[in-house]
Amino acid sequence: MGQQVERLAEFVAGVTWESIPAAVQEQARLVFLDTLGVILVGSQHPEVASIRGRLLCEGGSGASVYARGFSTTDPRTAALLNGTAARSVELGEVHRFASGQAAIQALPAILATAEVLGGDGRTVSGRELLTALVVGHEVTGRFARAVTKRRLAHQNGQWPMLGAIAAAARLRSFDASRLSLAIRLGATLVLTPSYTNVVAGATVLNVAGGMSGFAGLLAPELALAGFVAQPDAIEEAFGELVGDGFDPENLNEELGQRWEITQIHFRLRACCNPIYSALDALEQALAELRPQPEEVERIDVETFAFASVMKNADPPNYFAAKYSLPHAAAAMIVRGETGYGGFTEEVVRDPRIADLRRRVRVTEDPALNEAVPRLKPARVTLALRDGRSTTRMVQSSRGGAEQPYSRDELVGKFRELAAAVLSERGVEEVESRVSRLDRTGFGELLETLRSNSR
Repeated sequence: MGQQVERLAEFVAGVTWESIPAAVQEQARLVFLDTLGVILVGSQHPEVASIRGRLLCEGGSGASVYARGFSTTDPRTAALLNGTAARSVELGEVHRFASGQAAIQALPAILATAEVLGGDGRTVSGRELLTALVVGHEVTGRFARAVTKRRLAHQNGQWPMLGAIAAAARLRSFDASRLSLAIRLGATLVLTPSYTNVVAGATVLNVAGGMSGFAGLLAPELALAGFVAQPDAIEEAFGELVGDGFDPENLNEELGQRWEITQIHFRLRACCNPIYSALDALEQALAELRPQPEEVERIDVETFAFASVMKNADPPNYFAAKYSLPHAAAAMIVRGETGYGGFTEEVVRDPRIADLRRRVRVTEDPALNEAVPRLKPARVTLALRDGRSTTRMVQSSRGGAEQPYSRDELVGKFRELAAAVLSERGVEEVESRVSRLDRTGFGELLETLRSNSR
């Protein structure tokens, strides 16, 4: 097995909450709160509720499903359901420089593992939860940087799965050797989701993300049960099977100095992150011209290659709409927002939005590709029927470290999303508990959630 993988495992097993810089600790609390809200609102999607009903009828007890009623089932199923709910919303944070959505795939495994440990009589502290979340980001981000990705391969259930496994193994106090084994076992479990899923509106992509939570519970159990992984399982999986290359030298660059959880982009728009810059530019243009929807002649978007393919003007369902720049632009103009409410089945079928989607033209500007991934630029021209027009250029959208959303904006997002499942009082109490999670226990947070469910 590679020394670089072993060194990363040693770091994950040995890092302590106290050794994590204060700014990173605060980021972890904010990511925890943000992701919790995403899980809660995602539980309301029809297909998520449906599969929950089907799986829970077979379930026993062990861990909570973060949805109305907070029912319990076996821990692996709970993690699968919570992870699938989180993925369905397209509002979880993303890595800015490498493909990865660590929190929505790791936190479900962390929560289920914490509940299992609590049922076994161990008190799990908030510091342990937050530390596990931090190391889940470390493993996800560092593997993402090391993999040469295939063109159509989506990262759901791939390197974020290993991040979820590492986070859960860390919470179980695995030493470096056993933690490494759990991660290498997980390399055999990685999935093969595709970006073509999003164009087709194939919501099975969200289950691929949920499977990371499932594997986060399963792989540590396999390690404890005595299963064996080949020494180079990770190198083979990402270098030859689901990736086109793997450079382990990237795994430990600035280890303990550059924290991957600080390299993320929070999201307030419920759509794919690469189109954010275009939406920010459109927002500026709309603020200047202030048109009514019927006054818009056309919207021309020039952007980098990856974002330019998200141009389907007739998305078949809410999920495909999240990957349609024409839909997001139309929702912004007609509804004045691109949050959770802009991507429902009702909005997709709105004839005003459908008409406006067809006035959005998206093309690639090859010159803009050179700045990616450091920047994700877009140029938008808004032209009105009265002859007025304006062009706005955005090099990189808000949400990252250079142009962060304010804490108030992110807390406001949590309050809106969590209200789908929690009472008004519950939203306030959960927000308060997460803000001081490093000074309290997981049991108190879980009880607050369960007792305030709608």
